Amino acid sequence: MTQHIEADVAIVGAGPVGLFAVFELGMLKLSSVLIDALGEVGGQCTALYPEKPIYDIPAHPAIEAGALIAALEEQIRPFATPRLLGRQVTRLSGESGAFTLTTDKGDTVRAKAVVAAAGAGAFGPNRPPLDGLDAYEATGAVQYYVRRREDLRGKRVVVAGGGDSAVDWALALKDIASVSVVHRRAKFRAAPESAAQLDEAARSGQIEMVVPYQLHGLVGEAGKLSAVAVADMDGAVKQVPADVLLPFFGLSMDLGPIAAWGLESRLHHVTVDPATCQTSLPGVFAIGDVATYPGKLKLILQGFSEAAVAAHAIFHVVHPDQALHFEYSTSKGVPA
Repeated sequence: MTQHIEADVAIVGAGPVGLFAVFELGMLKLSSVLIDALGEVGGQCTALYPEKPIYDIPAHPAIEAGALIAALEEQIRPFATPRLLGRQVTRLSGESGAFTLTTDKGDTVRAKAVVAAAGAGAFGPNRPPLDGLDAYEATGAVQYYVRRREDLRGKRVVVAGGGDSAVDWALALKDIASVSVVHRRAKFRAAPESAAQLDEAARSGQIEMVVPYQLHGLVGEAGKLSAVAVADMDGAVKQVPADVLLPFFGLSMDLGPIAAWGLESRLHHVTVDPATCQTSLPGVFAIGDVATYPGKLKLILQGFSEAAVAAHAIFHVVHPDQALHFEYSTSKGVPA
């Protein structure tokens, strides 16, 4: 159903940083609306790795990505923020204090400020160039995201890749599945501790290391996988028995519709003033992975900090004639 919404701030992107922006704005009594191309909130945490633990969220020694999103949802519940999910912003018009956003579903949002919290922008997996890939993707024999670890119990799983995602999922699945790891070299690009755990798991026989090899083909019929063909650096081919292939070769990223907003950008990221998180377009702010500035760290916790910085800067856009008296949440509580 087409909707027409007015709010102080339109937040484009409902990942963890966009959700926390709702809270920071709400604490300043600024209303917001969430817009996201995905059908549910959570961004990559929900779409890519809901059961993957995150270790650098303050006060949580470890928290699964899905649980983090659930906690953020609970945190913003008092603000009853409207959501336009499964929609892309196709047009941004107006100026600071009076923007209009239009979605591909015909919705219109009027807002005084805009926050781009679109994470990696429009993202999708880098697919390996293998013949017949579509048929195996359709049956789930080739998967790029692990939504439920339990779905792979008892299966022969081939993990391809050498980064954090490949190593983390190989370790996460070794106790419930038969795991083989394919990588073109013996050195992995994962966190040193994770790479050490992988080496130990290989030495103890919990994980089969298929190195140095790279993917060569898929073996099976009617989308049912029986083996993954791999080739070494000399072109010699062998087969690794498999029910499921998990290729982790990163995400292809671009700014998507945000690229048409005319914002200054660098290498598919929006440049911002780190003091305010404002972009080159007055009244439009960017936070989280989509934003860049000198010293930027791509961490959720830095995105949380940027949400607070942007919210305080946005207060002056929404209320140009009012002074903002800073108060700690311990003093004022959550506004009704």
